[in-house]
This record gives sequence, C-alpha cells and structure tokens, in this order.
Amino acid sequence: MMTLFPYPLMRIGMIGGGQLGKMTAQIAKKMGFYITVLDPTPQCPAAQIADVHIIGSLYDAEKLKQLAQVSDVLTYEVEHVDTITLKTLEKNGVIIRPAPLLLEIIQDKLIQKQKLVQYGIPVPHFEQVDNLTKEHLATVSFPIVQKARTGGYDGKGVVILKSIDDADKILPMPSILEEYVDLDKELAIIVARSIHGEMACYPVVEMIFDDKTNICDIVAAPAHIDATLATEATKIATQAIEKLEGVGVFGVEMFLTKQGQILVNEIAPRPHNSGHYTIEACVTCQFEQHLRAIAGLPLGATTLLIPAVMWNLLGEAEYQGQPTIEGLSEALEIAGLSFHFYGKQNTQPFRKMGHITIIDEKIEGALAKLQQVRNIIKIKAQEDVCK
Repeated sequence: MMTLFPYPLMRIGMIGGGQLGKMTAQIAKKMGFYITVLDPTPQCPAAQIADVHIIGSLYDAEKLKQLAQVSDVLTYEVEHVDTITLKTLEKNGVIIRPAPLLLEIIQDKLIQKQKLVQYGIPVPHFEQVDNLTKEHLATVSFPIVQKARTGGYDGKGVVILKSIDDADKILPMPSILEEYVDLDKELAIIVARSIHGEMACYPVVEMIFDDKTNICDIVAAPAHIDATLATEATKIATQAIEKLEGVGVFGVEMFLTKQGQILVNEIAPRPHNSGHYTIEACVTCQFEQHLRAIAGLPLGATTLLIPAVMWNLLGEAEYQGQPTIEGLSEALEIAGLSFHFYGKQNTQPFRKMGHITIIDEKIEGALAKLQQVRNIIKIKAQEDVCK
C-alpha cells in the first residue's frame, strides 16, 4: 500500500535563523513542510521564509520548549545552542535530529577529537591545554595551532602561533594545541545519514581559505585529487558519521597532507558552507537531503551533474550598515552564475552576506569565471563607513 502523507508533511522546528536556516526553510516550503524558527534577531534570514518566528535566545529553555510544542521534529543550523535543555526535551519524548548528545560532543573540540581517535578516525596530533601559558608555549614545536574548545566559528577561536613571540596572541580559554599540518589541500565532504542508517555521500570538494580572515573563500567541486584519495576520504568521512550515529547532514572537513595522508579536521552537525554548490550542481541539494534525513524519508541522489565553484560574499572591510550590492547586473551577465543573498539587515567587515555559485562543463572554466566576478561584485553599505 502506498504511504500517505498529510499536508503539511511535518512540522519542523529550526533552532537558529541564519543563512543555513533560510536555505533549509526555502526547500522545506518547496516540499510542503511547515517550519518554525527560533532566533533572537527580528527579520533574521530564516524568518523571512519560515511560517512562524519565535524570537528568543538559543539558550532560553522556555523558548526551546515552546518550539518543541509546535514541532514534530527539532533540528538546528548552528552548534551554539543549549544542549542541557535539548537533552531534557529528548528524554520527555521530543524528537531531535541530530541528537543532543552528538551535538554536545561536537560542540567541544577536545571531546570531538577524542571520540574520533576512539573510533579509529585519523586526526592531527593534539593535546588538551586548560590554560596555555608562555612557559608551556616555550616547550612546543612551532608553528602550532591553538583552538578554543568551544564557541569558535568562521575563523574565530583559532590562532596559529609561529614562535614564542606570538605569546600575546594566546587565547585565554580552555583549548587544544594541535600540530600545524603541512597541507597540500583542505577538503570537505557532505555526508547524510537517515534514521534507518542509510548513508549518502557527496563528491569530495576542495576548500580554499582566505589568509586574512581564516574564512572559507572558495569551494571547488569536484576536488582536484585522484580517485584513490577521493575513495579514501569518502570512506573516512562515512565511518566517522556512522560511528557517531548521526542523523541528518554533516560537513566533514579534512586535511590532505603533502605526504598524501587524509586527516579529519572537524565535523559540523548540519548543512555546511562547503555544500552550498549542491543547490545548482547536484541532483539533491544538501538542504533537501537534511530534511529528508530528519523526516525519515529516503535519501536523495548525490550525483554531481556539472562542475561548480562557490565563492563566499563577505562584507567589504571598510563598510558597516544597511547593505548595498555593487556590480550585480554585470556579474549576472556571466554564464552559469547564480547569486544568493542571505537577507541580513546589516553588513559589517567580513560578515557572510551571500554566496555565488558558477557552474561550467569544466572546473577550470568555472574558476576562470570566478576570477572575473571577484573583481565585479562587492557588498558595501548605504550609510555607515567604518573608520
């Protein structure tokens, strides 16, 4: 007998209302889901699409309970949420995917790394440092990377210490010290896992980071690596998510060393910046895949239909205020270009304001077009200019 679904298909509760929530909500509405968003910011990106917006902190237990009461399943688009309340809600029968315990593991970079080691997943060498001092720093081999155990995102909470002279850059918080990997490339894979244990992997992509901001600048799909390395990376990423018993979509960031070794850097328990290209370039985009996974639906095909590059549009360094988009008409003349604007009410230096995806029959062609558009489109501000 055919399965029958009511309308709406399901009531999704989204914790966090940023750009990932917005893109998830756009697909949710296309598919027939009802979506309620919890976020503290009026007119946050996801609230512009969602059916209902609950205004409140992601750490407000009462607001989280309110969201749970109107939802069939809870999910999130950001890691920095109240897992204590979520675990209590789960014990009381609320369905939360991915599970709060998994979120709690991933929130703490030390615990995340320890779990990956326990599961036999290769990671860079690391050590726990609760209070990094200049004296401790004098005992390490440089360069070395300090990462805050919690709270980091988009390059924040990470510092590269190149010598003892960088002691003034030490992060004053519980951290891990991690070896500085001699990199060939930074890679990523979007991995999906359903409630039934079904798994699907997207192609391995290459991430290129901006040296000044330490924010992902460009994603190229597929990565320029041989098939053997791609197979190994996919196997490692799949094993990590399977061992963690994840449900939903996960971004697995990896290092490819100059010696040809693949190491897992970190895992995001949600749709990921490295998967934005899937909207234009794959059969099923990462946002639809996440909804399918958490709703108990079959996973979609992850086939790459055409090579693609994605470029993060950041707010220009000198501007802050209501955003303006310079060069949009000229950029849209480039064949294969898609423009995504997140609808944030204010721009500020290096804030993620949108992204551009370019598809082409050859990845080299897409990259060449990207170099054109980088010189054309800028996110500035109508009023305030940073001094």
